[in-house]
Formats: sequence, structure tokens, C-alpha cells
Amino acid sequence: MNYNLTEPLSIPDTLQEQDNFAISIAPLSIADIYALADNPANGAVVVMSGMVRNQTDGKSVVALEYQAYQPMAIKVFEQIAAEIRRQWPEINTVVIHHRVGRLQISEISVLVAIGCPHRSEAFAACHYVIDTLKHTAPIWKKEHWADGSSSWVSIGACEQQ
Repeated sequence: MNYNLTEPLSIPDTLQEQDNFAISIAPLSIADIYALADNPANGAVVVMSGMVRNQTDGKSVVALEYQAYQPMAIKVFEQIAAEIRRQWPEINTVVIHHRVGRLQISEISVLVAIGCPHRSEAFAACHYVIDTLKHTAPIWKKEHWADGSSSWVSIGACEQQ
């Protein structure tokens, strides 16, 4: 799914009250995200944690720095959740949190949690969220290399890894 980011994004009518979206400078917690997605109707909660790794394409990374255009990023998260509900209507909860600021190796940069009665739909929806987010959300990262250099890239420009 692609969005024309030059046009205003509408708030989807398929969002659920229990959905939760955030851009935060504070560290992200897997336990907190899981709790937001938990629901007695779920047979599965699938959580995806994106972390800062120590290398990219064989080049040593010492840190990543994330920036986001928060109002639009949240609207993109809402659009992604709406599309998930069109594809998998039984999804109970969609949680998407992304961190901004400077993150060190092994720190969590993004958490996605999907609550659903069935695991196959939860896995598929979680996979869809992270792939779509990386290509549509107005979020950028600056890679800080061990040699002292750095460069900004849109997370959508990153390879699927």
C-alpha cells in the first residue's frame, strides 16, 4: 500500500478503541506493548521488535538516530491499521510504537503488536505492518559509523532485512 504524502490523510473509520500508536523518545517496552495488545478474545499476540544492530552491509555501526514527522507518522500508522482490518477483519488490536532520538546497539527502535483470535492472521498482519511502515511512514534514521562518519536515510530506503 502506498500513500501520497502530499495529500492530507484521512482518519480511517475502521480504527478500534484499543488500537495504540505512538512516536516516543522514551525507551520502548515489549511488556508494555504486549499488554496493550492483550485481549481475552485473542488466541495469539504477535510482537515484532526492531532493534539497532552493530553493522549494516558489513560496515560497523555504533548508533542510530531517528527522526519522524510525528503527526503524519501517526496518521500513516492509522492507515496501516485500517488496511489490516480490511485484509484480516478478525484482528482485535493493532499497536505500533516507534522511537526517535539517538539509540545505541541493541536498543529497540520499533515495536509492533497484533492481537487476534488466530495466529496465522496475527503473523501475517504483523509482517504487513512492519514492511508497510518502513516504506510509508515519514521516519528517517542517521547511521553513525565506527569510523566517525554518518549518513541520513529514509527507513523506506532500507532493504528488507
